[in-house]
Amino acid sequence: MGPHPAVAAIRLAVRRVLHDILTDHHSTTDAATHELPPSPLVLVACSGGADSMALASALAFEAPKLGIRAGGVTVDHGLQPGSDLRADEVVLRLRELGLDPVEATAVTVGREGGPEAAARDARYAALDGAADRHGAAAILLGHTRDDQAETVLLGLARGSGIRSLSGMAAVSGAGGRYRRPFLQLDRQTARKACMAQSLPVWDDPHNTDPAYTRSRLRHEGLPALEKALGKGVVEALARTAQLSRDDADALDAWAGQAEAAVRDNTGLLECAKLYALPSAVRRRILRRAAIEAGAPAGSLFARHIEEIDRLITGWRGQGVINLPGKVVAQRQGGRLVIRQG
Repeated sequence: MGPHPAVAAIRLAVRRVLHDILTDHHSTTDAATHELPPSPLVLVACSGGADSMALASALAFEAPKLGIRAGGVTVDHGLQPGSDLRADEVVLRLRELGLDPVEATAVTVGREGGPEAAARDARYAALDGAADRHGAAAILLGHTRDDQAETVLLGLARGSGIRSLSGMAAVSGAGGRYRRPFLQLDRQTARKACMAQSLPVWDDPHNTDPAYTRSRLRHEGLPALEKALGKGVVEALARTAQLSRDDADALDAWAGQAEAAVRDNTGLLECAKLYALPSAVRRRILRRAAIEAGAPAGSLFARHIEEIDRLITGWRGQGVINLPGKVVAQRQGGRLVIRQG
């Protein structure tokens, strides 16, 4: 008899991603000697929750069959009493699965951008550090289709365009370091896989704390939407993420190609040529130009880009526009100048 259907599903998802990682790894073969690089190391980021424990178990099962070394890392955010003991327990569980190397890494969570964003920033910095220390080819993250649906809704609430509706990418980070094998699987599948394998699971109290936006969305918002619109909401939101990502990628590519065509021979942006572009493409060019001039991407909001855009589409002799990072934008003789003020 084969494995439980949920276990089979998580293993298949991980196997596919490991094949992709191997393909990328083998493309780095030394051209001079034709020698394959040593077998790659893949780490799983594990909190001890159902999603990441299911992921760790599938990695431990699939990696040896492909000649891949498998390790794990757990991040202690230090936000709850006894979090260090919890991290040590997760390390033991990962070792019991046969993962090696395994480590716990403690971080200090700042306050920038709210508690959830600060914890996320600290976590990714710690994971990057672990990957660099161990020379890992990739880090697997346990985000599920449910997490993706929540991310899309949060993006929708921010009102910041299709890039924020495109959710989390299956592959992201420097050099495609982060991989998310479970984006097509629901949270329930991961939980069932843990139960079928008798894996102990820790439920983070933050996941049910109404102080956190994502927690409120998970326990109040999505259930209310499902009640009003039917059970297919999560799947539809995840599909929206993929379609939005494809659209956003296409518009980014178009903006990249159009940018050279709208600059004059001194490199300045020509307002008449910008005006002729669709607004979605033009605004991407403006955003990129502002970032290149030194405006921090995280502080550059849609309203800033709209103000610059009005220099082109609603020209009434406006003065200088001040942007974050001491960057200014102004129109001069049919040209758009974006520079440090």
